[in-house]
Amino acid sequence: MKTKDLTQIALITALTIVLGMIPGIPIFIIPVPIVLQNFAIMLAGLLLGGKKGTISVLLFLILVAVGLPFLSGFRGGMAVFVGPTAGYLFAWLFTPMIISFINGLIGRYTNWNNNFGSLLIATLITSVLFTYTIAVLWLSWQSHISIMNALYANILFIPGDILKSIIAVFLAQRLIKLIK
Repeated sequence: MKTKDLTQIALITALTIVLGMIPGIPIFIIPVPIVLQNFAIMLAGLLLGGKKGTISVLLFLILVAVGLPFLSGFRGGMAVFVGPTAGYLFAWLFTPMIISFINGLIGRYTNWNNNFGSLLIATLITSVLFTYTIAVLWLSWQSHISIMNALYANILFIPGDILKSIIAVFLAQRLIKLIK
């Protein structure tokens, strides 16, 4: 990898850490707060692509696993990977790859190559459908609640994540020009 690649990976990892310092908004239905870190995870996929974006997220998760308090609420350590929010963390690791894959798939079969529409569709499918599927299944299993109750509890997050996806794509389109 080139120095430029390592710098980009480090910057997105740092952004993810900084957004974790902004306190999450607690939801009293489930022990999962509304956070901004998933915005940085979206940007990892949009700006860095599948490979570098995944490396950035993996680096972030390794730092959390070794105990650095980089998750919202200044949490860290191996315990977060078995707690109620672990499903989100597991999904985050695959988010950049899936965003990149879906965007490439859309670009291959349409004339929407890296435009706002294809990037937004890829981000929404990944950050809403994929992430919530993993998160709901994990939350249901870990918290011993039904899948439907876990799904109902997670519905509260969807409008905010749609808004974060729109802003991430808008911002990424402007930043991609600077990166290249």
